[in-house]
Amino acid sequence: MSETLRSDVLISGGGLVGQTLALALAHHGLTSRIVDPADPLATIAPGFDGRASAIASATWQMFGVLGLADRLAGHGCPIHAIKVSDGGQKGELDFVTAPEDRALGTMIENRQLRLALADAIADASLVSRHMPAKVTRRDIDGHGVTLTLADGTRLAAPLLIVAEGRRSPTRDATGFSIANWSYHHHAMIGAVAHEKPHGGVAHEIFFPSGPFALLPLVDDAEGRHRSAFVWTVAEKDGPGFAKLGDRGFTAELEKRAGGLLGSMELVAPRMTYPLGFHHSARIVGDRVVLVGDAAHGIHPIAGQGLNLGLRDAAALAEVLVDGARLGLDLGDAALLARYQRWRGLDSLMVSLATDGLTRLFGIPGRTASAVRRAGLGAVQRLPALKRFFMDEARGEAGDLPRLLAGTEI
Repeated sequence: MSETLRSDVLISGGGLVGQTLALALAHHGLTSRIVDPADPLATIAPGFDGRASAIASATWQMFGVLGLADRLAGHGCPIHAIKVSDGGQKGELDFVTAPEDRALGTMIENRQLRLALADAIADASLVSRHMPAKVTRRDIDGHGVTLTLADGTRLAAPLLIVAEGRRSPTRDATGFSIANWSYHHHAMIGAVAHEKPHGGVAHEIFFPSGPFALLPLVDDAEGRHRSAFVWTVAEKDGPGFAKLGDRGFTAELEKRAGGLLGSMELVAPRMTYPLGFHHSARIVGDRVVLVGDAAHGIHPIAGQGLNLGLRDAAALAEVLVDGARLGLDLGDAALLARYQRWRGLDSLMVSLATDGLTRLFGIPGRTASAVRRAGLGAVQRLPALKRFFMDEARGEAGDLPRLLAGTEI
């Protein structure tokens, strides 16, 4: 039998949330081993996907503490304003930062995030990656967790952190129950080069068929202006749009954008995926905790999915680092209960808020549209309410983990 390799925690899932958590733990002296069936070289290949993420300003402060912000220098586009409208009609709501204020967020291509994390983890001696690797056996008892890999390697730790994404086999196998439903919509995502500069402005236009977002990216090496798009359509229409050629698809994009950015050209692979909601009320089990999409999956309507997962990572890192300093067992139920209390309610409230927005803006008809425009106008006229929503967009509301406040744990 092969030797058992031990660490402070095991992380099942080597995506953005799992790797950021490992880096945060290593930054504060805790060891981790990441296990994932994906080939890390494939996930950083230029053609892997065209996704980009809006990183909230609080999350960016954590990136600063962990050294990721420096590695991402020049790749992020600050969002200085968000403009929201109902079907492109009057009654627009805009969130604009003052010149002296921090940006609302930063748009980053996911590939650049993965490259920065790969470089940071390569320099972090306390993090070991087992990728690609398949878990063939999982043993959990009162003393800890042992994972056996297909090559016979055995990994052991007091705690298993599940960061496997929406379709998490470990979450399902360890008895977590999930509330879930489909929105019967598809999201189409990608990136375009466009004629007019975006000015650091993100646009969110709500149509009855679903929201349409244009999110600013940095100009490319040739100086072309670029934006990411997230376009939601009814489930029955998704396959038809996916079959369109690039020219036809771009024409439809320009029509939805209403001339905001002028003529467009696709510059990244298109992806289409079904939209659904899922949430686990319990995110802590016997020596197992859930983070990120393994715990909650929300509609991309507010661009908070990744930030919600990174908030989990910041909170769990703080709980574990504080526990280690007190000499506690990192899989102790009383210690993990703090993470449950801290993240359980916050993630539920964000999940329900995005679900409510999705349903509200999906109601067809002139009356519903008039009510929505009146609501947007009311927020526009109330400075205190606008500040509240801006703080939410920045990720600065609620009980912030220290990393999100920009300080060491």
